Amino acid sequence: MVVKVFIANQSGSTAIKKKQQDVLGFLEANKIDFKEMDIAAHEENRKWMRENVPGEKRPQNGIPLPPQIFNDEQYCGDFESFFNAKEDNGVYAFLGLTPPPGSKEAHQAAIIQNGEIPENKEILENIGENKTAKDEEPPHQMVDLEDAEEESRKPESPPDGEPVEKEDKEEEEPVTEDEEEHPVTEDEEDEEAVTEDEEEVDES
Repeated sequence: MVVKVFIANQSGSTAIKKKQQDVLGFLEANKIDFKEMDIAAHEENRKWMRENVPGEKRPQNGIPLPPQIFNDEQYCGDFESFFNAKEDNGVYAFLGLTPPPGSKEAHQAAIIQNGEIPENKEILENIGENKTAKDEEPPHQMVDLEDAEEESRKPESPPDGEPVEKEDKEEEEPVTEDEEEHPVTEDEEDEEAVTEDEEEVDES
């Protein structure tokens, strides 16, 4: 089975040229075998394309424009259909080809057919890693809870600010009392004793 892309190499429409380049470029990039069928240089290709495009796929004027894509004699679609299939990762199904193993389209096709995830070591490994990561999360949470319980067992401290202020006040009060009592009263007593001695000496 060969993919055939009907194009017009000598088309004067830039829109048609761009669409043709998009289709051919995608097929080349994905290494999909195809044949270019030029309808401008070969009248036979033009007649065959127009005859084999289904009636419901024809435009209102009845003349289909390139690019038109076939797989042998089976009609695949026009550029719009190709573009939609590419956006949905379904180009191989659109072209009637088997998607290469390991591609996104192959996985999607296997899921649709079997209703299960295809057996792939990489996918299973990734799933296993995700499960182990999730299984490891609860122990971390348990450790955090244990720490929280230990902290809750500690004596409760009043709100921030209050203990610091009270301690400062308690430390400041004895210091200020000592400063007020000891230095001042001792000096005064010494001064009084000195003055009394001086008076006695003078009297004598």
